[in-house]
Amino acid sequence: VISFVMDCAHSHDIATIIDREGVAVRAGHHCAQPLMDANNIVSTTRASVGSYTTFEDFDRLADSLVKVKKIFGDL
Repeated sequence: VISFVMDCAHSHDIATIIDREGVAVRAGHHCAQPLMDANNIVSTTRASVGSYTTFEDFDRLADSLVKVKKIFGDL
């Protein structure tokens, strides 16, 4: 499991864009709201990795994150 934030966009916006690129992720508190509150984190995007995950899946995720940065003006 990889949870991350991007300064340029909210996790729900990130998840929506990534989903449109065919990558399934989750956005929100992930049952860790007290920890997130303690660290001043509003929410995160979470990508899960399994035995079925391919290198192409990682490439698609990376390409999608670049698209997020372009859309929200961070590139």
